[in-house]
Amino acid sequence: MNTDNGTQGQDRQNFTSSRKNRVGAPMSNMGKIPPQAIDLEEAVLGALMLEKDALSTVIDILKPDVFYAEAHKKIFEAIAILFQKSKPVDILTVTSELRTLGTLEMVGGAYYITNLTNRVASAANIEYHARIISQKYIQRELIRISSEIIQNAYEDTTDIFDLLDNAEKGLFDIAQNNLRRDTQKMDEIIKQSLATLEELRTKSDGLTGVPSGFTALDRITGGWQPSDLVIIAARPAMGKTAFVLTCARNAAVDFKRPVVVFSLEMSSVQLVNRLISGETEIEQEKIRKGNLAEWEWQQLHSKIGTLTEAPLLIDDTPALNIFEFRAKCRRLKSQYDIQMIIIDYLQLMHGKGEGQSGGGNREQEIGSISRALKSVAKELNVPVLALSQLSRAVETRPGVNGKRPLLSDLRESGSIEQDADMVLFLYRPEYYGITEDESGRSQAGVGEVIIAKHRNGETGIVPLRFIGKYVKFTDLEEDFMPPNSFSMDSPAAGMLPSADFDRPAGNVIIKPSRMDDFNDDDAPF
Repeated sequence: MNTDNGTQGQDRQNFTSSRKNRVGAPMSNMGKIPPQAIDLEEAVLGALMLEKDALSTVIDILKPDVFYAEAHKKIFEAIAILFQKSKPVDILTVTSELRTLGTLEMVGGAYYITNLTNRVASAANIEYHARIISQKYIQRELIRISSEIIQNAYEDTTDIFDLLDNAEKGLFDIAQNNLRRDTQKMDEIIKQSLATLEELRTKSDGLTGVPSGFTALDRITGGWQPSDLVIIAARPAMGKTAFVLTCARNAAVDFKRPVVVFSLEMSSVQLVNRLISGETEIEQEKIRKGNLAEWEWQQLHSKIGTLTEAPLLIDDTPALNIFEFRAKCRRLKSQYDIQMIIIDYLQLMHGKGEGQSGGGNREQEIGSISRALKSVAKELNVPVLALSQLSRAVETRPGVNGKRPLLSDLRESGSIEQDADMVLFLYRPEYYGITEDESGRSQAGVGEVIIAKHRNGETGIVPLRFIGKYVKFTDLEEDFMPPNSFSMDSPAAGMLPSADFDRPAGNVIIKPSRMDDFNDDDAPF
């Protein structure tokens, strides 16, 4: 009997010892305790009830869910309610609010509230303590999401697109709700601005972004700017793909900037055939059919080398969803340091997995896609050029000028206009049978780039030359020469309408800058 008592006593001693180990320092063979900082939670709550200004310091860092202890969550909820009502926060008011909420006894009563203030002398280090509590919460959330992913990944009935969607959304929500940039002081921002200006002073071309290769367009925009979302919209057959391919070619070939093109509409071989046609100036129809003369084969092989060496990447994954897109862009940025992203085109993307609607109507899905594209542009600090379709309203408007697109013509979502830093429209008067402008100048082969929205600069119209047989755009001044310098012996003679020689080189129509109608929330996640 005594032996039994001795054994039971030893068991209690062992249990007590093991419990102390579990509570104190987690042991590898005794399981794991979630990341937590109970002592700091008590210190922060006590400091909030000691000094009236302490809550203003941490109100944007803490929220009830970041506290590990359930009692601490309830106490902070009461403190937050008092703060919202502009009432003082101290032992008495917090106790009274908890009593009103019916949770006073659950948190340990008035004695526990009073005891919290004895754990800290002042609120001097409250911000530092609050950030540690927030970090522990983020760690717990990462563990929770990872555990759910692992569990669901083992289930054969789990849809893989749902799994990827939930994993991406869970991690994104953690960043969105917990990681935000601190407010910067003016002297720090001024230093950054001056450093940028010093760097720009050394550039003689005035380009601050990725060049488009079009002189007049770059003069207005300074190139495609980092972190900008640029929407390029037009009706079918206006040359949207030809325009962005020309931009991609100019950036990659002429300026050696790595560029990736996501083609959701055309295959990579079709895009490359267009690039070859523009580079070699062999008609697209001949390249498509392979009907090339011997001299054209020689010309092709002699000029194709520039494309072969260009840092140009093409991804023709069909029905690309935004999660795949974001993952691919991050990987390409890491591997190739891409400087520009092009999407052809936005309406063919999906917000979720293949065949899923995204839980709302198409307009809401397009809105979420445009916000995600802007998010990728800011995260990777590169310009994102996304093609977009226009509604049929353009076709129904009467008159010569009625065919020019408007911002209201953007298809399926007003969010596209709101999220975009620039909105460009492509317009070819010749397509609508308009052969001359108001001044009587020929419109044959003329394509206009209409800058309808420019968040950081001027709006205007930039005329370019569209060469349909080569499927490319060029500067207008490359095709038009002043009468006094044009020679009839030139190879270009006879190729262009004579009426066009009166057009001023680099003709650009400038309009005053227009303030953006929407708020631009630049705060990162």
